[in-house]
Amino acid sequence: MEPYQLTIEEARAAIGRSEISPLELTEAVFKRIEAVDERIHSYLTLNKENALVRARQAENAPEQPLAGVPIAIKDNICTEGVRTTCSSRILENFVPPYESTVTTKLKAQGYVLTGKTNLDEFAMGSSTENSAFGLTKNPWDMTRVPGGSSGGSAAAVAADMCIAALGSDTGGSIRQPASFCGVVGLKPTYGRVSRYGLVAFASSLDQIGPITKTVKDSAILLNVISGHDPCDSTSANMPVPDFTSGLGRDIKGMKFGVPKEYFIEGMDKEVGESVKQAMNELESLGGIPVEISLPHTEYAVAAYYILATSEASSNLARYDGVKYGLRAGGKDLLDMYMNTRQSGFGAEVKRRIILGTYALSSGYYDAYYKKAQQVRTLIKQDFEKAFEQVDIIVTPTSPTPAFRAGEKTDDPLRMYLADIFTISVNLAGVPGISVPCGFTSQNLPVGLQIIGKHFDEETILKTAYAYEQATDWHKRKPGL
Repeated sequence: MEPYQLTIEEARAAIGRSEISPLELTEAVFKRIEAVDERIHSYLTLNKENALVRARQAENAPEQPLAGVPIAIKDNICTEGVRTTCSSRILENFVPPYESTVTTKLKAQGYVLTGKTNLDEFAMGSSTENSAFGLTKNPWDMTRVPGGSSGGSAAAVAADMCIAALGSDTGGSIRQPASFCGVVGLKPTYGRVSRYGLVAFASSLDQIGPITKTVKDSAILLNVISGHDPCDSTSANMPVPDFTSGLGRDIKGMKFGVPKEYFIEGMDKEVGESVKQAMNELESLGGIPVEISLPHTEYAVAAYYILATSEASSNLARYDGVKYGLRAGGKDLLDMYMNTRQSGFGAEVKRRIILGTYALSSGYYDAYYKKAQQVRTLIKQDFEKAFEQVDIIVTPTSPTPAFRAGEKTDDPLRMYLADIFTISVNLAGVPGISVPCGFTSQNLPVGLQIIGKHFDEETILKTAYAYEQATDWHKRKPGL
């Protein structure tokens, strides 16, 4: 096994036994990036010189939980002194003067930043095709997308160009690319992880989480990045358990809900079969399937695209060419604003700003935004009712495997529907994890989504781990 193929758990054990040094591990990962990233394009900015310095420092503090572990960070999470672009022309040369809370916590545990990964511009998309700096390709099939918006992070983990990565999830942006790339992606409960330093898309939906090779690695990273943060007013002041402690416990007698609304017409047949086999596996491990209903699921996409675009329209108003980022010239101030936003934002970002501004405008606010908030409450109540009967909910992560690049770009609605199974989790604020659960006949990964109660990441991690240990899907690697 090559050093770059290690998991966090394996890398830490190997470093602890002096079988490999943090510097050797970091050098191996950068060699891997040089060998394959030209084809995949996961990274927008590499941090090699800095990373080698950090790796040498890690050799003096080997007891830290992440000492010397090379981790990639999605390029909408601020890293002090390292360019953070959000894959947008408007922030092409932006270097943050401060560090996000999550990367501050990773630094305190000795991690090595490999670089910043590609995404859909401002995290708006399901395919990484909306990046101003080019498409990331799926390591399993270069003609296909890696999913989005955290496509660069998921592809980097799948192709062993980092040991693990962080992404962000507003409507499925960690779980869907994890599913498409055959890796593990965890969206924590809203408020579990600080958003300070995450460039905002939709503040009531955004959440940072890990993308890893195994469930245990996700638990290890969640231990590090969780916790209350006074810099984020929406961060929950809740105790943080040791998320690794429940791994390996059996799931006998656990009830898992199977929502009838998630097995729909138009879902890929092979995806449906893989997910049903995964449910059979959970049953053989002692889980008890219970049919449940989440009746407002059909309104989730519509509600989400009103709320998310409204918040985006408000959040992206700050990019005006005055304080930071791109500035285009003009004959007066208004002209400069318009030219800056016209040349700085891509088509999808403009589309969402226009949608959101319309939904918030006088005369339409009650008809759209207020109504969407009411639907959001109903969706949250659906989950609360379901969790009175069951411990977890199990669904497909995505209705299809990775689609071809260009296949949905001309039809935004088809693209938006790619997130139909992940959006409700963000609207309700509950945690969800995607784990590999099979492959299609074309050798494309399929993801199983496990959804939990608010602040009950332990149960979804325990279930995901039990399933992962009983199967081999997570051990398959793309043939690069």
